Amino acid sequence: MSIRGTEIKIQGLTHRYTPRSPVTFNRVDLESPSGEALAIIGRSGCGKSTLLHILAGILKPTEGRVLLDGKSVEAPSPRWVMMFQAPHLFPWMTVTQNVGVGLSFGRWSKKEIQERVTEAINLVELQDYAQKNTQDLSGGQQQRVALARSLVMEPELLLLDEPFSALDAFTRASLQKDVRSIAKRLGFNIVIVTHDIDEAVIMADRAVIMAGSPGSIVDEFEVDLPDPRDRADPVVQKLRAELMARFQSAVRAKGGVPAMEEEVQ
Repeated sequence: MSIRGTEIKIQGLTHRYTPRSPVTFNRVDLESPSGEALAIIGRSGCGKSTLLHILAGILKPTEGRVLLDGKSVEAPSPRWVMMFQAPHLFPWMTVTQNVGVGLSFGRWSKKEIQERVTEAINLVELQDYAQKNTQDLSGGQQQRVALARSLVMEPELLLLDEPFSALDAFTRASLQKDVRSIAKRLGFNIVIVTHDIDEAVIMADRAVIMAGSPGSIVDEFEVDLPDPRDRADPVVQKLRAELMARFQSAVRAKGGVPAMEEEVQ
């Protein structure tokens, strides 16, 4: 599997859904180098998911632009793929069929599709379930299928819209580590929006904090930790506490009510 990252530049991004609706976020500028894992954290309503949808080409911004390796994002593309909270699989299809469904619309030969699908399934450790229907899998296994379906496209950028939030704690922790490990091994970028401080610390190289209404990026935080990362590690816990404090401070500075621990975990 041959994957590379991409340089991301977000320039002067402003968005409102209709001419009369309030501004979701205003004049957002952000850069991310090739191969970086970037977390965007913030409370609900600050515009972080909207920003991710613009990165994916699903939405067009009211003002500003997104550049990937210097080229403007105007529409969805197989170069960047998005994972949502629900895996959105075809339950009557096998794991292999679900993973390869996107390739079936391209110009790849059957042999090429088979090779890429097999490699993607092996990467997410589902080789023993390749011929099972996805409706017979657990929630965590279904998200692994969705991840394999994304990886099989060999994307430069993987966009994560809180795809692990509905999973149990153990499965969520396992997938967070696995996605980071695969991304670092293959070299592609990750951008994940989350309200989970632990998730940002475990998965990201850097976290940016969005706050306010309209939302804006108000702070950033380097997550300088070696891999693999363990939540029980005192160094990880120290960074987690520092990031939470920075988040709380950013919310106060924007005139908001500080988040409770259960709101931003």
